[in-house]
Amino acid sequence: MKENTFHVCATCVNFRAIKRENGISYICERLGYETQPNYTFNCWTPKEHVKKLMQKRMEEQIDEESS
Repeated sequence: MKENTFHVCATCVNFRAIKRENGISYICERLGYETQPNYTFNCWTPKEHVKKLMQKRMEEQIDEESS
């Protein structure tokens, strides 16, 4: 099975980047934890633009396989 390269915290609707004096903190608002943009959790809900990009890539893959 192919890994979903979109499935990371940075593409989730619950991901927030908060600028602080000592740098940027990344928070999952749903879980209430600090996270990192490249982390992956099972509760992932992709942002709308990510859903569209995933759909486009899926259609391209189908087109390639049918050619």
